[in-house]
Amino acid sequence: MRRYEGKVALVTAAAQGIGAAVARRLAAEGAAVVITDIRPDAAEALVSEIGVEQALALKLDVGSRTDVDAAVAATLDRFGRLDLLVNNAGGCIVTSEPEDTTTEDWHGQLDFTLVSAARCIQAALPHLIGVRGNVVTISSVNGLAAFGGVEYAAAKAGQIAMTLNFAARYGRLGVRFNVVAPGTVRTPIWDDQADDLARLEKLYPLGRAGEPEDIAAAVAFLGSDDAAWITGHTLPVDGGILTGPNPLDLGPPPTR
Repeated sequence: MRRYEGKVALVTAAAQGIGAAVARRLAAEGAAVVITDIRPDAAEALVSEIGVEQALALKLDVGSRTDVDAAVAATLDRFGRLDLLVNNAGGCIVTSEPEDTTTEDWHGQLDFTLVSAARCIQAALPHLIGVRGNVVTISSVNGLAAFGGVEYAAAKAGQIAMTLNFAARYGRLGVRFNVVAPGTVRTPIWDDQADDLARLEKLYPLGRAGEPEDIAAAVAFLGSDDAAWITGHTLPVDGGILTGPNPLDLGPPPTR
């Protein structure tokens, strides 16, 4: 399947985990990919894997509008267009209990996860309008249900609300905005927390954590012309966790 032949995608936080899987999947489907990350050496390693003719590595701090503008400009300079922005940067950076969270904690979390995505959209939007491109933002099931991490959850829910509003505003110009909301995904942050991950996996109706490739497949769909009449939607890729935790006390599932 070569749905991205002739297209250009910019992926934030793309040096590992979900972002790297997205970059690999889009490249496999024909896209030229711009791999941005705060760790340029790791981004360069992924470019070497994909191929220097098809990929470009850029150091990007999504907290800096100057960095974001420069990344978009470098994308246009190298590949001549931008068709897909994948907002993957963000994460949970507040570890205190909600009642102890400071104003600075809130501002830091919102800027890292929500405002950073808005910065990237603002920089990319004029170029996406020109090619009737689209944006896929990686949010979380934490933005859809109460799984803890109040500040992180609020930022992720904000991404969803922001997407709805951008979709309504720019649909008439042919630009689509959608969200993928992952559940627990086996990324490097779990490398030293194997017991915790195993415990969480038991809660999922499908019996496992997600893999980065599960999320990449959803992004590749929503960003492609196969989803040409889909905008303003959130696609949970969550192993069924939003149906409710796995009812472990009900015995084995039915055989038919």
